[in-house]
Amino acid sequence: MGRLAVAAAVAAWAVPVAVLVNSVVPDPYMDEIFHVPQAQRYCRGEFLVWDPMITTPPGLYYISLAYLASLFPGAWAIKVAEAFDLLCTTALLRSTNVIMAMVCGVLVHDLLLCIKPGIGKTKATAYAILVALYPVHWFFTFLYYTDVASLAAVLATYLFCLKKRFWVSAMFGAVSILFRQTNVIWMIFIAANGAITYVQDISPGDYVSHENSSLRNKSNAEGSDRDKKASAPGLRRRRTSSSISKSEFVSGSTKLYTSFIEEICDISFKLWNSKCKVIITFTPFAIVLVVFVAFVIWNGGIVLGAKEAHVVSPHFAQFLYFGLVSAAALLPLHFTPRRVSDLFHMCAKNKTSSFSAMLVALGLSFVAVHFFSIAHPYLLADNRHYTFYIWRKVIQSHWMMKYILIPVYIYSWFSVMSILGKSQTRVWVLSFVFSVALVLIPAPLIEFRYYTIPLVIVVLNSPLIGNGTLLALGSVYAAADLFTLAMFLFKSFHWEHEPGTQRFMW
Repeated sequence: MGRLAVAAAVAAWAVPVAVLVNSVVPDPYMDEIFHVPQAQRYCRGEFLVWDPMITTPPGLYYISLAYLASLFPGAWAIKVAEAFDLLCTTALLRSTNVIMAMVCGVLVHDLLLCIKPGIGKTKATAYAILVALYPVHWFFTFLYYTDVASLAAVLATYLFCLKKRFWVSAMFGAVSILFRQTNVIWMIFIAANGAITYVQDISPGDYVSHENSSLRNKSNAEGSDRDKKASAPGLRRRRTSSSISKSEFVSGSTKLYTSFIEEICDISFKLWNSKCKVIITFTPFAIVLVVFVAFVIWNGGIVLGAKEAHVVSPHFAQFLYFGLVSAAALLPLHFTPRRVSDLFHMCAKNKTSSFSAMLVALGLSFVAVHFFSIAHPYLLADNRHYTFYIWRKVIQSHWMMKYILIPVYIYSWFSVMSILGKSQTRVWVLSFVFSVALVLIPAPLIEFRYYTIPLVIVVLNSPLIGNGTLLALGSVYAAADLFTLAMFLFKSFHWEHEPGTQRFMW
């Protein structure tokens, strides 16, 4: 089990489904009506022609050119533009994302082995296949969209940063921006946390205060005295082993710091002391960031085309939606009686601060939902998106519904943050939340595709679930995938064979 197993598993369903999709829906679908013709222009060598309705950079088209050139090297070598143009069919362009989906699966597998070294290849393989089955990601594997390739580039950035190959990581960060501009936020998130890890590695000192270190040493000494008094050798071995495992747990725990302020101060102190090394080591990320800022200034904004439809808007409600979607994606970790009970007891330990935090969260969420819930014209116009039905049949079903959902949003975010806090520092969790806010809040359109990258990061850094639960969740994903595919093919067939059907009124 390993990389080959993941790639083979993804290919086993992706290739037949791609063939089925292309046979039923051979023509460009939804946003493909912009992406496919633009890629075909690139195939003809028309690199200076640009569709003003396309908002993202041309990274996907360059990847497709390289992919098609590898499939048909002769046509590229003899530079017969007309012949190469004939190869840029919708089906072949879509197959770019089938390859990218396989790459994503392998990257998730390798990332899990880096983040959770004890997971084992079998479990990492199962998790990678689960991520590949995630319905939103799975659906766009068969269409010519930027999302799958964008996810692959961000995951590669993350993986090589964890491996401390920072120049390679920055290169993939730059590539990720060529697919979607907001990926610059994820590159900064990855680089910032990479810098924190870097200074902690080159600073061998403890991550805790001297006082806490002394208390721990005293506790270890007392444990050793008790071990000496134990008469049974087996008991002595068990106690010694327990002491070691506890020490290892503490050394990787976020509870090493007595407070969040102490954690901030310690990290800031280490970054300042190692500033020269950090600046030199992370220069490639700075170069990419400077070039991106220069582009935004030159372009007059972050999007390339259709700027009037993608105006930056304070869509704070979108931030809340992501919390619910990410918690629902890992349902067994968040929505169980045991999980609810654990969170309740966690809040009960510190009633004053928990109650205050809850009031603040309720107040801010109410303001976000009441004043900053945006219904983009694209959301209301096209019923080929699930968000169209969620908005009309759930959120807008009754004027009270959007307020009733506020406690669910808060619970979801609280559960996600507390789970991430078990494996990552509080600074990491805070930077993740801030990155999600920067990516989602300015986006006026509710689109689950935008949630895929942060959701996969949540999956990678969440506790492992049991094999049975993992299989059950994978089955739910697979059922949702099949339902989505059936509805997609049915609607596409219906529209194609019923010319009089109103596209947006079906």
